[in-house]
Amino acid sequence: MRIALFLTCVNDLLYPDTGKAVVRLLERLGHEVDFPESQTCCGQMHANSGYRAEAVPLVRGFVDTFDRYDAVVAPSGSCVAMVRESYPRLVPAAAGVATRTYELSELLVDVLGVTDVGAVFPHRVTYHPTCHGLRMLRLGDKPLRLLRAVEGLDLVPLPGAEECCGFGGTFAMKNADVSTAMLADKCTAICDTGAEVIAAADNSCLAHIGGGLSRRGAPVRVMHYAEILGGES
Repeated sequence: MRIALFLTCVNDLLYPDTGKAVVRLLERLGHEVDFPESQTCCGQMHANSGYRAEAVPLVRGFVDTFDRYDAVVAPSGSCVAMVRESYPRLVPAAAGVATRTYELSELLVDVLGVTDVGAVFPHRVTYHPTCHGLRMLRLGDKPLRLLRAVEGLDLVPLPGAEECCGFGGTFAMKNADVSTAMLADKCTAICDTGAEVIAAADNSCLAHIGGGLSRRGAPVRVMHYAEILGGES
């Protein structure tokens, strides 16, 4: 199977270790992963802000870059949701590659049939299911199944887990007061678990949550779950 990593803008600019963890993980499982350097932004920010025409060249660029692969994996529920849900409507020719684009847990559990990836992470962890993964991709318990199989990891439930953290891309900027209130509730719930680490499938949401936790002085690390599965400790 030819697998390509779609790193996404946020990870490329701010969280490159997440992409490295995905590659390390898949290579440990015996798969070769390509990183096409021609990849760009998926266009989600443009499309969600009303600039659909400006998103179309980015969609076509994605097709040109990734259409030759059997599977495209991204450590971002948000960007994968954009590809799968919006691409076929914006550019019908993108439908094929859209169906072969997976969030990491989908690739591992549904395509590769793996839940135990051989990871070790002796820490108390709670998991926030981000909105795009929860409501658009319907990841269900796939990330949780992967985390439960990690040796030494103590996975504790997050109260109100399905409630949004308040990020929502431009929502956090355009509706700062509402976003801040939602973030406060999420941070309180995280702190109540006694977890050392809060994990999620989107670094954008983790950045928002991490800022809130930092401002209240909470001793909780934020980590993309790919870094846990990839062996980071």
